[in-house]
Amino acid sequence: MRKILLHVMLLTLSLSASDIYATFNIEALRSANLAFYSGGIVKKVYVDVSSLVKKGEKLVELQNDDLKASLAMAQASLENAKVSLKFAKKDYERQLLIKDLIDEAKFDKYLFAFEKSKVALKQAQAKLAYQQSLLERSYIFAPFDGVIVEKDVEVGDVVSGMMLRTVFKIQSVNAQKLLFEYDQKYWKSVKVGDKVTYSVNGDTTLYKGEISKVYPLANSDNRKIKAEVKAKGFIVGLFGDGTIITDTTK
Repeated sequence: MRKILLHVMLLTLSLSASDIYATFNIEALRSANLAFYSGGIVKKVYVDVSSLVKKGEKLVELQNDDLKASLAMAQASLENAKVSLKFAKKDYERQLLIKDLIDEAKFDKYLFAFEKSKVALKQAQAKLAYQQSLLERSYIFAPFDGVIVEKDVEVGDVVSGMMLRTVFKIQSVNAQKLLFEYDQKYWKSVKVGDKVTYSVNGDTTLYKGEISKVYPLANSDNRKIKAEVKAKGFIVGLFGDGTIITDTTK
């Protein structure tokens, strides 16, 4: 009787769940190749390989004294435009009070000066924004919190606007993803939320995780499908294997 019950239990488990073997590589959850938007000569390099950086932190700077001077001139032009508008508005408002007592053509001159000052202010604001964008292009800032994993820039290097190249590679520090690959015949079986058990090469620990993303295509070269599992505390580039536990009754 016990043998029959055991056989029924094993049969039930085999019908309700399926283990799928898969291999994986460890990649950073976030990564980016950083390059300049424009050309110039490298003035300062603020970080090196393995440097931990915060989002928005300055990483490298081109020679930009001319851009800073142009920005200062644009700021001065904006302030001048604000002052001109202020007095043009006052003149217009004074004439508006006595509009019925003065010549219409004279009043129109004050109105024209006021409107012209408003246009000049907008032009000055646009010029300032443009100069600020040019100056910002002479820097590279960290797009997110991370670690510098590659560096290909030194002080004095010439960056060509015609051949912009990657000067830094940055990756998230603690957050990684395991990029699992499994046979395409299981394309209907693996779902987001399925549990996984896995081990990393060189580590005897058996880890547990959960499928967070299933890629919607099969690789025609190796007939594999990819799925992601979020993880922490591993070195990017390691590999391993594991089991995806799917519920075949879904």
